[in-house]
Amino acid sequence: MTAPAKPSAGAGSQTLSRGIRALEILADADRNLSIDEVAAGIGVHRSVAYRLLRTLEDHGLVARDAAGRLALGTGLAALASGVARDLQQVALPELSEVANEFGMTCLLAVLVDTEEAVTLVSAAPRQTTAVVSYRPGHRHPITRGGPGKAILLSLPESAWPADVSPELRAEMAESRARGYTLSRDEVVPSLRSVAVPLTLPGQPPAAIAVIHVSLPRSESEIAERLQAAARTVSRSYGA
Repeated sequence: MTAPAKPSAGAGSQTLSRGIRALEILADADRNLSIDEVAAGIGVHRSVAYRLLRTLEDHGLVARDAAGRLALGTGLAALASGVARDLQQVALPELSEVANEFGMTCLLAVLVDTEEAVTLVSAAPRQTTAVVSYRPGHRHPITRGGPGKAILLSLPESAWPADVSPELRAEMAESRARGYTLSRDEVVPSLRSVAVPLTLPGQPPAAIAVIHVSLPRSESEIAERLQAAARTVSRSYGA
């Protein structure tokens, strides 16, 4: 399901904003989308979405499958290659170790736009019967999901979103006491996650998490391993 369109900045370019939003919608989707679906996500007429997508396609940022449905294009790889490259390179070996140890997808998410978490890099286990795919670029509010709530845990309450409920505040107090966050069915139905905060110099608040349909070990044991991974990434990054 695509997220609702975000309002464009008053002084910014509406066309550019819509093009960026189209890329975000395609990145969030778990399948290729039709032009109508992208248009609905942006909140524009199909003809407007068609022109935007054709331009993005001309630059290699969007591609079409055999049925004419849309996905992110390979041109994005060139643009993204330098984004947080050092952090990705530092984190990936540790994420891979955790993923293979637990047989669960392990990821690193960072804070964006003050209220959302975006997956920066993820690692899937080499040998497992059921791999949960969680692609880089996936976004969700920091008030939901293990990684998002771990980032929320890193922020002062004065910086929390205005819609944080009393129930979530109570949950955050419990999470702070034990040092990790939990989620189940909050972002993707049937998925569970355990996450810990990750603080790095010069980087926005972040989190390391594992996700799966079930947890092979106790939550506290998984969290302890994630905390060790966070310390390793922090040291490698120069913290």
